[in-house]
Amino acid sequence: MLMGGASREHLLQLAAIELLALPVLGLALVRLVRTGVWKEHRFLLILAGLATALPLFQLIPLPFDLWSSLPGRDQAALALEIAGITPGWLPLSLAPDETWQAFLALLPPVAMLLAALTLDRATVMRLVWGVLAFVVLSIVLGALQITLDSQTFYLWETTNFGSLVGFFANRNHMATLCLLAVPFAAALAGSGLNSRDPHAGLRAWVGMLIIVLVLVALAAIRSRFGILAAGPALIGGLLAAWVASGRGRPTPPVIALAGAAAVALGIIVLFALGPILDRFDTDPATDLRFENWPIVAQAAQDFLPLGSGIGSFDAVYRSYEPVDTLRAAYFNHAHNDYLQMWLTTGWMGIALIVATWVWWARRSWSAWRAGTGLERDLQRAASVALLVIAAHSAADYPMRTETIAVIFALCCAVLDGAARPLRRSEQRRRA
Repeated sequence: MLMGGASREHLLQLAAIELLALPVLGLALVRLVRTGVWKEHRFLLILAGLATALPLFQLIPLPFDLWSSLPGRDQAALALEIAGITPGWLPLSLAPDETWQAFLALLPPVAMLLAALTLDRATVMRLVWGVLAFVVLSIVLGALQITLDSQTFYLWETTNFGSLVGFFANRNHMATLCLLAVPFAAALAGSGLNSRDPHAGLRAWVGMLIIVLVLVALAAIRSRFGILAAGPALIGGLLAAWVASGRGRPTPPVIALAGAAAVALGIIVLFALGPILDRFDTDPATDLRFENWPIVAQAAQDFLPLGSGIGSFDAVYRSYEPVDTLRAAYFNHAHNDYLQMWLTTGWMGIALIVATWVWWARRSWSAWRAGTGLERDLQRAASVALLVIAAHSAADYPMRTETIAVIFALCCAVLDGAARPLRRSEQRRRA
């Protein structure tokens, strides 16, 4: 997570992460098969397998006549003809090098997913606490970034200097990380409010403090999505805390948790609302994403049904970009991962996204209908966290950072546990 906070300019770090993921991936596969755990997670594993196979499918060589007959390849074929190049077989993707890099970038999150599916509850709990500790550490680093007038504490050359970004290059992705912590911290706090566990009280207080810290950090980050999603994420977290505490009449600790969250939310309104509103007041025409989405949609339609190839967005968009829209700021992503997936993967990618939403809905329904228990509490928190990532993906590209992708995979593994009945030995004893 420490080295995966940027979506570009980190090829060496990403290569190291991918190499480290290989043994984890191999061991996890062996354990899944030996223990038979894979049978409990068939649907999720099929989705992960299809997502991993998609870029490889786009790298399959095709005869030039077949390749040139595919939708959207006419300009590329004309360019080859003008250049006097007689190509042999070509892959489906218009950017095969980037497509291969996309496949390699999938290795760490897939390794996390498979490994987490084989772990016991105690180990998964430690991973969740590790994520929360990483959030706190990232906020501390961000505090140094905005209080010290120096670029020393910024880890990436291209970044939002002067903003709280932590281990990320983009403050919006830092906001996503903070929002992901809210439901987990709230669920852990709620689970500690009505438990006989000797560490329950400490768990409750730590969870409350993390929520307050995260909300204050969101005020400092001043991300538009972070501010808009803070309320829904907090509501989801408080619901998870209420369920974790027993679904009864709110007790004084639960009220205290809600009060602390309300105070932190008030801090956001007091200190960050003005600057955020100033950002919203800008002319929508100056925001490239809204102006350029229709262009991306047109390109996506032209490349249906198979798409242009994962990683080809930049090259394809430049061929569609109107001359009168050219400016110093370039458009390297669609800032809408659903739209970009439609362009680069066609109907196959959209079908995969729809299937993932179906999986999320089914598992979330099971998790929220289930009884109390620390494992169930984490599943409910994971359902909220995944919804946060999905919502942000409609206006940005958080999943293109390795850190968010790995946390996404962990959340998927946690939520998929809702498909199996909770063992009696894993249920939490209540007072």
